[in-house]
Amino acid sequence: MGATEKANAANTPWPTELRVSKDRRTLTAIFDDGATFALPAEYLRVTSPSAEVQGHSPSERKTVPGKMEVMIIGVEPVGNYAVKLVFDDMHDTGIYGWDYLRRLGEEHGERWSEYLSELAAKGLSREPARRR
Repeated sequence: MGATEKANAANTPWPTELRVSKDRRTLTAIFDDGATFALPAEYLRVTSPSAEVQGHSPSERKTVPGKMEVMIIGVEPVGNYAVKLVFDDMHDTGIYGWDYLRRLGEEHGERWSEYLSELAAKGLSREPARRR
């Protein structure tokens, strides 16, 4: 690892604890600088860094409806740089790097407002589809 990589790694926020709530609807991320974020499962699911959600370019990004009741059923480490979250809708392809997880916490209000606006503009709902 070169000097630049070491400097960047030293500046990367590092989680000291990741905790899923008992109801499985919130992931609390505590970082080494004291920042703490309670991230709802729905928010994490609809902002998943997976290609399924983000696409391969900004124009391919999808608005994911119907995830209001989604739960986190697994948290799997990926090396020492990320975590893979498994949701009860079986989505498990998003790798949440520490920097992305931190950004999701810092930008939660703005990103959530944008998501709600996208749902409304597309006539979609947070409510899951009900089986008949």
